[in-house]
Amino acid sequence: MDCLRRIYEIGLRELMILRRNHIYSFCMVLFPLLVMFFFTSLMDDGLPTSMPVGVVDLDNTTTSRALGRRLDGFQMSQVVAHYPSVAEARRAIQRNEIYGFLYIPKGTTDKLLASRQPKISYYYSYTTLAAGALLMKDMKTIVNLGSAAVGQATMRAKGFTPEQIQTFLQPVKIDLHQIANPWTSYNAYLSTMIVPGVMMIFIFLISAYSIGTELKFGTSKKWLEMADNRGIIAVIGKFWPQTLIWLAVIYAYEYYVFYVLHFPHLGSPWMLVLLGLMQVLASQGFGIFAFGLMPSLRMSMSVCSLWAVLSISMAGSAFPVMGMDGPLQSLSWLFPLRHYYMIYQITVLNGFPLHDAWFHFAALAAFMLLPWLVMGKIKNAMLTYVYIP
Repeated sequence: MDCLRRIYEIGLRELMILRRNHIYSFCMVLFPLLVMFFFTSLMDDGLPTSMPVGVVDLDNTTTSRALGRRLDGFQMSQVVAHYPSVAEARRAIQRNEIYGFLYIPKGTTDKLLASRQPKISYYYSYTTLAAGALLMKDMKTIVNLGSAAVGQATMRAKGFTPEQIQTFLQPVKIDLHQIANPWTSYNAYLSTMIVPGVMMIFIFLISAYSIGTELKFGTSKKWLEMADNRGIIAVIGKFWPQTLIWLAVIYAYEYYVFYVLHFPHLGSPWMLVLLGLMQVLASQGFGIFAFGLMPSLRMSMSVCSLWAVLSISMAGSAFPVMGMDGPLQSLSWLFPLRHYYMIYQITVLNGFPLHDAWFHFAALAAFMLLPWLVMGKIKNAMLTYVYIP
């Protein structure tokens, strides 16, 4: 009972600190909410739409002009200009006026009708990965549709039935199933990694900052005295108010994206509750561990910032971890966001049971226990170290 009383009193002390220092209210509530609304509204349409493209039509026939109109009719492409030459279109790409262009050389329609296999080219900038990949898909589809339309008209003139034409143009019919994200929504794909990753950055930094400021403001000995010089009681008492605030923010984020924006989730709602709890506790454990390794406000926050930023690249959402070099694959296990993302993919997005992600679950539990390894060093720093700006 004495331990619980001390934890409660230290928690009340921490609540007063949170109230007086506005850095906490900004970094624990305001900025995470801004990040949440910013990223989810930034990709609100799911995919980028009406991306500017150009057309270089040197053939200038009914068939070639129809290709340009069909390209403009696609949701992701918008034909904003027609250029007299490839050089003019290339300069438009260099000026960032368009992302790509379709090149239809002179004589294309005549060669199509004579079955002499004309060449239609499309050029696109891969400087922006998403725009380049999506426009490439649109322009490739347009080229295939153009050749199919000519072939269909020719076979119809020769007396082929619609079934025969369909079989000839598409010998194998594709039955496509996009699992978990059938809308190919970039919002559901990226926001569910970026927003938790940014929130983990704040948790890392606030955890290290809140201990470091005890040294900075000369209150560390008073803090330990309230805990009867027991480091574990001091840490638990200090961080339980922060844990409750972080959980409120994380659960608000999960409710917003999964029940207001209706992001796909096949797992149980209780899995979301467990995942949010593991995310907060593992992030706090890493932040406390970083300060214990280097009991300096500046150095510990620098380490937390570096590790959190690297974790967004090492999570495996933008570039798969299995495609990285062997040493990087091994290094990815040292980032809490990687394990959070894998548990989210396995149990929430795909709805598989938790035991399929047991190793990642155990890894987050290990991050939660990291402060035990440095508890003695934290206590020694609070009692003997002198703050150096």
